[in-house]
Amino acid sequence: MEFGERVKAVRTGAGLTQEQFASRLGVTRQAVSNWENGRNLPDIEVVIAMSQTFGVSLDELILGGEGMADKTDEKNDMADKLIRDGSEGRWMRMSLAMSLVGAMLIVVAVVLAVVAENSVSYVDASDMLLEDFWLVPVGYACAAAGMLVLLANFVAQLRRRKRLTGSYRPMGK
Repeated sequence: MEFGERVKAVRTGAGLTQEQFASRLGVTRQAVSNWENGRNLPDIEVVIAMSQTFGVSLDELILGGEGMADKTDEKNDMADKLIRDGSEGRWMRMSLAMSLVGAMLIVVAVVLAVVAENSVSYVDASDMLLEDFWLVPVGYACAAAGMLVLLANFVAQLRRRKRLTGSYRPMGK
């Protein structure tokens, strides 16, 4: 049984119209119609709300009930969507973390450059030149590392987009 058929069975089992069912879940009637006709799938939050509101187990909604997980030849759109959504969420968090690390390294480089420019170098009583010479190379290293992290993130996003869409075109276009 497809996910849309399971949603319809839950709705009709509760004796509700699509409008009433949608109202209980906080969605539109069109969303329910799209689920039932297999044109769209709900987010996991809605599936959980459906499970709690109508007393149907998540196993039954997502996998089709007991024994459904053993059938490898039957396609399960909802389980595939949940796996994709989880993978996409992990990817987005990792990409955001990489972007933040790269940006922070560049900010550190700028701060080090400002400090190096404004630091005072002087000759002490024993004719020794004292200056914060380490600021410049460390600043360059931070800038280079930040740029490399951002570049690596950009390349990883391009490769992922190519794998998902088959081209480097922006997703959704």
